[in-house]
Amino acid sequence: MIVAFCLYKYFPFGGLQREFMRIAQTVAARGHHVRVYTQSWEGECPDVFELIKVPVKSHTNHGRNAEYFAWVQKHLREHPVDKVVGFNKMPGLDVYYAADVCYAEKVAQEKGFFYRLTSRYRHYAAFERATFEQGKPTQLLMLTDKQIADFQKHYQTEVERFHILPPGIYPDRKYSQQPANSREIFRKKNGITEQQYLLLQVGSDFTRKGVDRSIEALASLPDSLRHNTLLYVVGQDKPRKFEALAEKRGVRSNVHFFSGRNDVSELMAAADLLLHPAYQEAAGIVLLEAITAGLPVLTTAVCGYAHY
Repeated sequence: MIVAFCLYKYFPFGGLQREFMRIAQTVAARGHHVRVYTQSWEGECPDVFELIKVPVKSHTNHGRNAEYFAWVQKHLREHPVDKVVGFNKMPGLDVYYAADVCYAEKVAQEKGFFYRLTSRYRHYAAFERATFEQGKPTQLLMLTDKQIADFQKHYQTEVERFHILPPGIYPDRKYSQQPANSREIFRKKNGITEQQYLLLQVGSDFTRKGVDRSIEALASLPDSLRHNTLLYVVGQDKPRKFEALAEKRGVRSNVHFFSGRNDVSELMAAADLLLHPAYQEAAGIVLLEAITAGLPVLTTAVCGYAHY
């Protein structure tokens, strides 16, 4: 079989992107041809993938996504495949992996009347409707029951189209996979003493993941505790406004940003607490990774995996 995978962007450290990579590599390992359509790709690409970078020119995200969809549809007509799997919502998918929350519910809860008049809203609402409305053939791979309830509320999606996936993590995140003295090794290598507290936040899209809340929480600690506490933020995003917030709140020297790291399992072994005060999070696999690493977690109830 030829299986096409559609995702707008790939970078190595995003949760959606990691799940895509794991699934696509599994499909390829079973002897199928994997074709990937994306607007951008960062990092190494497996040799077994047919990688197609879709040209887009719009200055807005929804404009680029519309151009991407039109280009991919034309290419698929000229170069057919057996199945199309999407990691972003769009028309024409055979399978959709629901790494995101329900857009219609988010708009209903957070946005006003005038937002619904924008081209951005019309685009995302139409692409979600094309994926979830009744009568569509798209099979839906879901992460939580909350997602299913929200989509059924707005689209009355047939129950048999939903397939809930159990959470899974990479084996290297387990504390049993780390050396017995991994905490001491990492801290010594990075100049962190045993007397210091290390707070960790992992996740791209700093605004949605609540990095501002983590900085405010750090700044609110008593002086003696705050001066002895570090916050490591690991994820793909622009940190400038959060660095400015840390400066304003007097904790700039305590907060360190990393665009992406391959040693997250070591970080979890060295840290004292994982912070994940997200404003919006469909699941949050990092919560389970922290638990299996033996790292305490402080999170918000909006995260799909918070109940674990």
